[in-house]
Amino acid sequence: MTAISERVSDPTPQQAAKRVSQSVFDGSRLRVVLLVDVYDGAQQQFLEAYEQMGKQVSSVPGHVSDQLCQSIENPSQWLITSEWESAPPFLAWVNSEEHVRMVQPMHSCIRDTRSLRFHIVRETGGAATGAASGERRLQTDPRIGDGVIRHALTFTVKPGSEQKVAELLANYASPEARVDDTTRLCRTSLFMHGNRVVRAIEVRGDLLAALRHVARQPEIRAVEEAINPYLEQERDFGDQESVRVFFTRAALPAVHHVTSGQDIEQAERHALYYPARPGQGMRLAQLLAQQDERAAEDPASPVLRSTVFERDDVVVRLIDVRGGLDADPAAALGLADPARMAELTKLLDESAAEQDGDLARLLTLARMDLVTDRRSAPDA
Repeated sequence: MTAISERVSDPTPQQAAKRVSQSVFDGSRLRVVLLVDVYDGAQQQFLEAYEQMGKQVSSVPGHVSDQLCQSIENPSQWLITSEWESAPPFLAWVNSEEHVRMVQPMHSCIRDTRSLRFHIVRETGGAATGAASGERRLQTDPRIGDGVIRHALTFTVKPGSEQKVAELLANYASPEARVDDTTRLCRTSLFMHGNRVVRAIEVRGDLLAALRHVARQPEIRAVEEAINPYLEQERDFGDQESVRVFFTRAALPAVHHVTSGQDIEQAERHALYYPARPGQGMRLAQLLAQQDERAAEDPASPVLRSTVFERDDVVVRLIDVRGGLDADPAAALGLADPARMAELTKLLDESAAEQDGDLARLLTLARMDLVTDRRSAPDA
């Protein structure tokens, strides 16, 4: 599971004055930590599966090193750590079909996993081995979060079923927002673009706990069962591996989030879909992120908050804007810089690129239809 996350307490006045900004595009090295709980008696099987996977991952571009550790207190608990030159190559690999196939042999011996991803900000000791250039790139400054984790799921439904699916997804009963003493669901925004569904969620606390909480709610299970016949990718709720693979493929990680610090309650939430050319999704997401960083510094920009999601060349940008999308199509699209517009449009697939600078038509093409946008009531 991949998500941008910073768990912080209530911000100090100094922190609150800064823009919230979370990103995988710092250029700094990435440390990935995977906590694994292995079934009793399956340790040797797990070790053999890891060794096979290790031979394959060592050749993945951007991979630097990894370690496998076993708990000295509980032999069922394992820790896998890996280092990457930066976050984008890791995300490209972990979200690929190759990775889905690669880890499948391990899942039969794993009870539970938890994945954590960190940019390296500071380190002590001598220069570590494995850096291609000899320089150890570190994140220069800590980013300021707002305690909210942003994540999305995306999947496609059978053509012709879009209206029925939209009705089902618009009318379900909301689950209980409170997960536990530290975790709660804050907001769920659901959009469609043709037969593609995108569900963006905001969680304060533990994302994994929130997702498990939602999956257990009868109202959510009912709507999932109702849309099941319409999915293009088959999903068998009686087969845990089928469900796991479905949600693995559906994960749409947040790769960048920025807010200008202007909190206007009347802001409208919109989502835009950017179909990328094959292999260009991450680069497209990075350019959109750069444009949103600049917009956040402009008090006149209508874009008050932006989150960019990317996986397998599916790029979705969730924005909160004042004045609606049509008031400033360039800003709404993240194309406010004319010097970068040509570069951005070259990364789009032919259907979008052929609009040839017609921002109004491109906005119409990218705009997603809002199905539902729900906020939870604050705790009393």
